[in-house]
Amino acid sequence: MDEILNVRGRIFDIQRFSVHDGPGVRTIVFLKGCPLRCRWCCNPESQSYEIEKMTQNGTVKTVGRDVTVEEVMQTVIKDRIYYRRSGGGLTLSGGEMLMQPEFALALLKAAKQNGITTAVESTAFAPFSTIEKLLPYIDTFLMDIKHIDSAKHKEYTTKPNELILENALRIAKSGTHLIVRTPVIPGFNDTADEIAAIARFASSLPGVNEMHILPYHRIGQDKYAGLSREYTLAHLTPPPTEQMEGLLKVVCSYGLEGKIGG
Repeated sequence: MDEILNVRGRIFDIQRFSVHDGPGVRTIVFLKGCPLRCRWCCNPESQSYEIEKMTQNGTVKTVGRDVTVEEVMQTVIKDRIYYRRSGGGLTLSGGEMLMQPEFALALLKAAKQNGITTAVESTAFAPFSTIEKLLPYIDTFLMDIKHIDSAKHKEYTTKPNELILENALRIAKSGTHLIVRTPVIPGFNDTADEIAAIARFASSLPGVNEMHILPYHRIGQDKYAGLSREYTLAHLTPPPTEQMEGLLKVVCSYGLEGKIGG
């Protein structure tokens, strides 16, 4: 246990009392670093592994800090009573938590040793050998599948999707509880045909019966200016409720339990 607690990693935030990114009340640990560069990313400060400076509301803040598993768990275990009552626990997010696999594994093991359930939010863009080591310690795998067409996926995220789809099948076959999540981005994947293609793929995965669609929002737009970066989707507006409800019907038509939000 001591060896696990001493493992170090880099995070940029810890959010307590969340009711997203997994069942129940959760503590979300946001790890720094991501191989994708999604145009709509609401946490651009998560993309680079490097510690950065970001200006928010006229104040310059440092984004990223190095911590031990023990330091993180001191925060996580504070809310153990809420996890027990709600079925919640620890969620690893990012960035992409697979960019720091040793740290992620140690956090998951520490949670399990403390009787805390676990979830991860991930694109699964990593060698399956990396993912496989984590699976025994993951109760819920929330997997982002953004598009079925690899060329369009690469255009909007800088990476193709073949590895992601291959890993989705491998994770599903492992028996891990897998939930597919899709951010609905105007001009990228917001048509019925595009959502249907993802739902069709999700429904083909063994044991997968749930898919969440998450409407595009602009919450992180100001962060780009704070990092001296351009936000290229400023012209977009969130999809209307009627459109999201229509896409939800598409998801459910494939026998999946659909949900708007996640």
